[in-house]
Amino acid sequence: MKAYIFPGQGAQFTGMGLDLYEKSPLAQKYFEKANDILGFSITDIMFEGTAEQLKETKVTQPAIFLHSVILAKVLGDDFKPEMVAGHSLGELSALVANGVLTFEDGLKLVSKRALAMQKACEIAPSTMAAVLGLEDVIVEDTCSEIEGVVVAANYNCPGQLVISGEITAVEKACKVLSEKGARRALLLPVGGAFHSPMMEPARDELAAAIEATTFSNPTCPVYQNVSACAVTDPSEIKNNLMIQLTAPVRWTQSIQAMIADGGTEFIEVGPGKVLQGLMRKIDRSVAASGASLTE
Repeated sequence: MKAYIFPGQGAQFTGMGLDLYEKSPLAQKYFEKANDILGFSITDIMFEGTAEQLKETKVTQPAIFLHSVILAKVLGDDFKPEMVAGHSLGELSALVANGVLTFEDGLKLVSKRALAMQKACEIAPSTMAAVLGLEDVIVEDTCSEIEGVVVAANYNCPGQLVISGEITAVEKACKVLSEKGARRALLLPVGGAFHSPMMEPARDELAAAIEATTFSNPTCPVYQNVSACAVTDPSEIKNNLMIQLTAPVRWTQSIQAMIADGGTEFIEVGPGKVLQGLMRKIDRSVAASGASLTE
């Protein structure tokens, strides 16, 4: 079975999407529509902006979403997913790709999500850290023993878990995990504690927007971050998306479930190759590649 996977924040790069815009009139149409919906020229920043400009959350998230979704649309008949998943932000790209959300509604939710997360980051100082070389259970148990808010946030692949929470608690956890044998435990250059209780204000704000949005029946199952299993019921998809901001991204478990359910060919749709790299660490025997206009 053919599985399509969609990247999240961190996959952006300067000039992203420009080749799509130049090669495809359909892509041009969607990019121009996006500029109208967002109320600013995101294409100017994507195509010609600096890395610093692209790092702004209000730009990063819609930019990655647009690159992914427009590429999927330009692929046309070549794009025939039998299962989809997206890493964090990428879940919204996946939901447009499998027909649950329209392009317009998906982009509006991404923009709302980005702004809500930015606001939550400004309420309290918080951060994330990557922990390499330890079993998940050791990281989880350590986080539960630390005073303050620090939780497992991204299960990226075996031996790579991102933790998230209050700055002092995350720093303390990194120190303890290093003592327990972590190969690395380092703070990440992010604006806040995504996928942790620190995102509660953003979740409340986004939930209202999700509730007001129409979710249709999908053309294929989506393996959601929260549950790491196949979901096809629109109300369940909607509920899982609401709690995604404060819950961990179970990416390792999602990919393993997709493989167990028959996924044999994984295609990353969007900027970068981050998910292809994680695929090789989760299960090297499964084919992983990137989508392109000449696919």
